[in-house]
Amino acid sequence: MNKINKLLGIGALSFALVACTTNPITGRSSLQLANNQEISAMALQQYRETLSQSKVITGTTAAKSVQNVGLRIKNAANNYYRSIGREGDLANYQWEFNLLDDKQINAWCMPGGKVAVYTGILPITKNDTGLAVVLGHEISHALAGHGNERISQAMVAQYGGAILGSTISSGQMAAIFQQVYPIGAQVALLKYGRNQELEADEMGLYLMSMAGYDPREAQPFWQRMEAASTGNRPPEFLSTHPSPSNRRADLEKHMPKALEYYRASGGKI
Repeated sequence: MNKINKLLGIGALSFALVACTTNPITGRSSLQLANNQEISAMALQQYRETLSQSKVITGTTAAKSVQNVGLRIKNAANNYYRSIGREGDLANYQWEFNLLDDKQINAWCMPGGKVAVYTGILPITKNDTGLAVVLGHEISHALAGHGNERISQAMVAQYGGAILGSTISSGQMAAIFQQVYPIGAQVALLKYGRNQELEADEMGLYLMSMAGYDPREAQPFWQRMEAASTGNRPPEFLSTHPSPSNRRADLEKHMPKALEYYRASGGKI
């Protein structure tokens, strides 16, 4: 906590009375009260601590795939945001893509572009296109500001209308951040709401297509994820996700637009 407090400084954080953000890819609006630069600073601290407690794999074919696929999707996002004059939205992102030796079927991206993929998910991704489904989805959580949205929801729940047009202390903000993004290995348990998961599905489908990966491989990947469930307990990666039938229907709804992006990237239909 002390390290995060130092990052935030001794001043309080201020929030605007109205802080509604619209996703330029999906058009969904969400309440985002927190300061993205402060969130990114805290996320970097948590990410560093998580990596220090993990076995980071480097130099292998799988580790290079995580890097390469992640960079392609990141570059596609940069190009899209630049094309619509919203490149400033990505100014605070400092991307990192790391493969962690862990049997959990999981992956995540923290605010500011700090990405981790666990080796446990690789048998399900199977190839770079499957990995692109995962990384497109996780990167979309960050780009859509879902961390800020969840932090804002927690702020409102704890402090109510008192935070609007007012301030909370750096210690209060740090405590909220650590609720949303638990430190160390527990960060793998972070959860988003179903609306956020559906938005990450849609946005991730478009981003992987812009990066030149066939979006039609998304359905088979999610089917493999469902098949990985043991008994009534799904992998953590699916713990708050939409039902399989809802996900399939949603992916099909967005597929025509995704294929347009894929065709524009040079992909063959």
